[in-house]
Amino acid sequence: MMLRTCRALCSQAGPSTGGWQALNFDGGAFHLKGTGELTRALLVLRLCAWPPLVTHGLALQAWSQRLLGSRLSGALLRASVYGQFVAGETAEEVRGCVRQLQALGLRPLLAVPTEEEPDSAVKTGEAWYEGNLSAMLRCVDLSRGLLETPGPTGNILMQLKVTALTSTRLCKELTTWIRRPGASLELSPERLAEAMDSGQDLQVSCLNAEQNRHLQASLGRLHRVVQHARAQHVRLLVDAEYTFLNPALSLLVDALAMRWNSPGEGGPWVWNTYQAYLQDTHERLRLAAEAADRAGLAFGVKLVRGAYLDKERAMARHQGTEDPTQPDYEATNRSYSRCLELMLTHVSHRGPMCHLMVASHNEESVRQATKRMWELGIPLDGPVCFGQLLGMCDHVSLALGQAGYAVYKSIPYGSLEEVIPYLIRRAQENRSVLHGARREQKLLSQELRRRLLGRGLRVPH
Repeated sequence: MMLRTCRALCSQAGPSTGGWQALNFDGGAFHLKGTGELTRALLVLRLCAWPPLVTHGLALQAWSQRLLGSRLSGALLRASVYGQFVAGETAEEVRGCVRQLQALGLRPLLAVPTEEEPDSAVKTGEAWYEGNLSAMLRCVDLSRGLLETPGPTGNILMQLKVTALTSTRLCKELTTWIRRPGASLELSPERLAEAMDSGQDLQVSCLNAEQNRHLQASLGRLHRVVQHARAQHVRLLVDAEYTFLNPALSLLVDALAMRWNSPGEGGPWVWNTYQAYLQDTHERLRLAAEAADRAGLAFGVKLVRGAYLDKERAMARHQGTEDPTQPDYEATNRSYSRCLELMLTHVSHRGPMCHLMVASHNEESVRQATKRMWELGIPLDGPVCFGQLLGMCDHVSLALGQAGYAVYKSIPYGSLEEVIPYLIRRAQENRSVLHGARREQKLLSQELRRRLLGRGLRVPH
């Protein structure tokens, strides 16, 4: 009854007269999970907070396979890290994971764990990217099929990594050109959108023949993914990456948005990701939101703090360029807060034409978002949703889900060979998040202690 009342109040056109009630992230919602799940979460989060394990993860995995054999090493990984952060390998395993999430009031955000690391070995022709295209199309179908599983309804979302479909080297080349004063209109979103839609040959003078062919093929792959996602009613959240790639990625997203985020399409079907730890993010976000408004396009944003801090700073030192990141964690928090306020204001003005995912493990950011949603009259299950990683920040995710907010868990899936290197890279990029999980570890310990000692025992529903 309380949940229905909360939903009814928050779906009104304006703030409720009863006053805003802050959510409690004290781990009370852990009663929804079994003791085995909580025990594994505590052990894995403690392991992941150990710096040597994160730094040397790939080497340790190889050593484990040599010492224990592939079968035993794989079994240990499945019982620990893989089981905590990955939905499974098969479609049926993914569906089982999603059913568990839905029972907790949470929603899936599937992610194909495929990407091209900058300056990695050159792939053989277009075959690798075409294989990734097939994986992305299957992920769209799987995301759509999950809606048939009983659970909360709403937008179907999926993550998209552009560097799985186009080379990082091409993105670096495009970024270099875009950053030049008076960059050619050859690389305008309008021209790329037209080439995507028509399939006509595109020639860009700053690229050589091979690069032009790869750009044409990449545009075709991106167009096919969005076209299929639109037909299946799946919205694509494009991941941001390094600063030397992001201008090219944003150009490609802008081209896709011109085609698929028009009012007649019921968009936004393509969302971009903005990283608050970069100094220029608020200004870029403001300009992008205003441009979409002027053009009458729907606008979708995933707002994150950012994951490449150490590498961005090291790269700036190596190249002798200005550090693009915020000077410290508090400055990043202020940046996130400003960007969040900007986007919530746009959502309140544009309604369903503007969508936002508050992708954060930070309790204060989540509180700010829920309070401003109430003040601005934004419904709980409307154009604003929340996102956290599978296996982490469950004390926040569960509290949001039980209160009626739309909450998505980012879910990688695939074989051990595919996913473990992906997880290790994510752990290396999210060291601050893993260190920040100490509060979650404390709450998990308290809940397990209550159960073991029999005090205030709470039986999972």
